[in-house]
Amino acid sequence: MKYREHTVQEGTRILLHCCCGPCSTSSIERLRALGYSVELYYANDNIFPAAEWTKRLEELRRVASFFSCDIETAPYDHESWRDRVKGHETDSEGGERCSLCFSYNLELAALHAQEMGIKFFTTTLSVSPHKSSMTIFTIGESLEGFIPFNFKKKDGYRRSIELSTMLDLYRQDYCGCEFSRNR
Repeated sequence: MKYREHTVQEGTRILLHCCCGPCSTSSIERLRALGYSVELYYANDNIFPAAEWTKRLEELRRVASFFSCDIETAPYDHESWRDRVKGHETDSEGGERCSLCFSYNLELAALHAQEMGIKFFTTTLSVSPHKSSMTIFTIGESLEGFIPFNFKKKDGYRRSIELSTMLDLYRQDYCGCEFSRNR
């Protein structure tokens, strides 16, 4: 799959699955520049502990306020995520556990987009230099409405750091799950 940006009819709605506030900043900026009306979705059952999940949500709310975006939040259900990755607790970072996690979160986003009547969705996960965009895109290909935006491109990660600094956002030092935290 070759990544290329495109323009859309101004105001086309897109649901943006958000892993955290910092990664959302440059992703929102890029989608808006392309003409999308961005709606945020926070569904991250992988994040542990619950206090970390809440802290990341609060930072995302600050980003939503700054960009005047609507935000929806899925209830926190860490045990369902643990069931999905069971047997992969000791996988290396970037391995099968991460693919299962991406799949879990993208499926939630696809379902929510459908429930909201939003034709397209994507994820902020591709902004991180620690995540394989191609793995994310391959998983997303199987989900109706997924658009593969590589938010790392055009200095997206650097821009996310700039915006995070400007907004004084908390930047976490691990992906989110207890297994990545222990590495």
